Amino acid sequence: MAMAESSGGGGGGGSFVAVRRISQSINRTNTCQSTTSAKAVAGSAAWLGKGLSCVCAQQTDSDARPSFDLTPAQEECLLRLQSRIDLPYDSSNPKHQEALRSLWYAAFPGEVLFGLISEQWKEMGWQGKDPSTDFRGGGFISLENLLYFAGNFPKSFQHLLRKQEGDRALWEYPFAVAGVNITFMLIQMLDLEAVKPRTLVGATFLKYLAENESAFDLLYCITFKLMDHQWLAMHASYMDFNTVMKATRRQIEKELLSEEISKLEDLPSYSLLTQ
Repeated sequence: MAMAESSGGGGGGGSFVAVRRISQSINRTNTCQSTTSAKAVAGSAAWLGKGLSCVCAQQTDSDARPSFDLTPAQEECLLRLQSRIDLPYDSSNPKHQEALRSLWYAAFPGEVLFGLISEQWKEMGWQGKDPSTDFRGGGFISLENLLYFAGNFPKSFQHLLRKQEGDRALWEYPFAVAGVNITFMLIQMLDLEAVKPRTLVGATFLKYLAENESAFDLLYCITFKLMDHQWLAMHASYMDFNTVMKATRRQIEKELLSEEISKLEDLPSYSLLTQ
C-alpha cells in the first residue's frame, strides 16, 4: 500500500495524507499481487472538525424547541442508547482495544495488523497512525457502528471501504473518518442527548428504537450507504464532503418522516444496502 504526503492547499496549511487504493480485484493476503489504482482516499487533520461544525451544529436555540413525551419503553431504550453515546473511546481499555482489532480484521481479512498504532490504519481512512485520536467526535459508539456495518452488511462495507462503485473523484473522502462524522451527525439530527426529543424526526426515531434496539446502528448503515450514493450522484470530490453530508441529512430526515414508513427497513435508502 503506497503512502504519500503533500502540503495541503488552502485553508489551514495542514497536510493531506493520500492513500492509493488497492484495486477491487485484489486478494488482500500476504501473498497477494500489489497492483494499485490511481484513485485515492484523502484525509486531513482539520477535516473532521470542519465536517462536524458545518453539518451538525445547525440549531442553537434549543430552548425554543418543543419536547415530545415518551412511552416507558422508549424512555428505557433511549437511556441505554445514551449510555453508549456517553462512552468515550479509551485506548487503555482492553475491550476497546479488541474492538479496534476486530474492525481491522473485518476490513482486511487475512492481513496482519502490526499494532494499534501503525501506519497501516491510514489504509482504512483514519487521519493518522493512531485511530483513537479520531474517535473524539463520535466516542466508542462510532467504532461500534463501524463494526455493526462490517458484520451485518459486509458487501456494502467493503464496497465503501475500497471505493469500488461508480465513477469516482481522484480525491475521495476518507472512509473511517467519514464514518465518525456520520455517527456524530445522526446523534445531533435525532437530538439523542436530550432528556426528551425536541424534534419530530427524533421522536419518530424513538418509535423504531423501541421496536429494535439496534435501530441506531441500522440507521447508521443506511445513512453511510446513502451518503456514498449522494457522493456519486453529485460527482463530488474531497472538498464537497460537507455539501454531500447536508444533502444526506435532508434525505434521511425526509424518509424518516414519511407516513408510509413503519420500520427502518421500509426507508427507500435501505434498498441501497441490499443491492
